Amino acid sequence: MQDSKSLIHQVAQEIAASQNSSTTAAGPADSARAQREQNSAPTDAHIDAINQVFALFRINYHNQYYSAFKDNELLNQARRLWLNSLAQFAPETILRGARKVIEESEYLPTLHRMIRACQGEPEKFGLIDAHAAYVEACRASSPKAAYHWSHPAVYHAGCASDWYFLASNAEKIAFPIYERHYLKICERVMNGEQLPAPNAPALPQTIETPLSREENLKRMEELRKQLDI
Repeated sequence: MQDSKSLIHQVAQEIAASQNSSTTAAGPADSARAQREQNSAPTDAHIDAINQVFALFRINYHNQYYSAFKDNELLNQARRLWLNSLAQFAPETILRGARKVIEESEYLPTLHRMIRACQGEPEKFGLIDAHAAYVEACRASSPKAAYHWSHPAVYHAGCASDWYFLASNAEKIAFPIYERHYLKICERVMNGEQLPAPNAPALPQTIETPLSREENLKRMEELRKQLDI
């Protein structure tokens, strides 16, 4: 069989070729789609993660693995498909998903099952769904940092999306942007990252009471004497 280094090189070349072939003149919609694709384009770390995933599957599902991938061509096709389909997730998320399916199932997983595993179970981390988070972010009172958030991820996704952008655009425009940031932050949380708490403005040490009319007049008179007017 083709060795790992050769396979990685081959997949990387094919990805680069497919990206170069798409850099033709395009309208605004095509440019936006191209930008989204670029944001989720496979990296070297993704390629390495997919190779590790298939190595784990070969060890854990030995007979099923060789039955599904009977020759090198089928194996390469599967790796390319999984690579491009799972590039939306961070490499560590892909590996976490692989460990999850191995622990939970005795059968070689489908790509759909793997995607579900990578998506994780946000509710176990106190995370709400993306649309509910978007609604919370839009309805939160100012100052945003002082608001009682259901989870810091909701706040940080709002910061990443830009509060003014969320407030000044319709949901059909703003929500996809917020959702992308929120899901990425959720991935980080599910991978063990501790998000910093929102920086609420500090309360003043002392609370000043407005001066009375008589006190204002007295201070004004003292100021006139100092200035000799």
